Amino acid sequence: MNSRETGDTAWVLDPILEIPHVRAAVLLTRDGLVSGFSAALSQDSADRVAAIVSTVQGACRTAAAAFADAPAAQLRQVVVESDHGYILVAPTDHGTCVAAYGGPEVRLDLLGHRVHSQVARLGEKAMAAAPRGAEGGYPV
Repeated sequence: MNSRETGDTAWVLDPILEIPHVRAAVLLTRDGLVSGFSAALSQDSADRVAAIVSTVQGACRTAAAAFADAPAAQLRQVVVESDHGYILVAPTDHGTCVAAYGGPEVRLDLLGHRVHSQVARLGEKAMAAAPRGAEGGYPV
């Protein structure tokens, strides 16, 4: 296993980490809490990445809405290119987010495809989870 778990998250991150030149990945909540992260990161680094990614997503949602002259916008992905490589961030519909970092040599198309595939799998797993009852418990 290539990812450190704060829950059962290796199945999400490991396929992303198999891509050549991908150096790290983080699974986080929309509000910036780490759900899982790759072994290339320390807990402190993963926490810092999650907080920054959450902030960047918020800024990008606001910018997208402003450019569209709309009250809100749903993000599909955020891509950051730097001299150190690429960061690709893809939110899910259920409040989590996958962020991956690859070096300058990474194939961005492959990284994007794999991240979005894992986001779709996260959505399928969330939809397959048992619904909660009105009292917060599971229905009988």
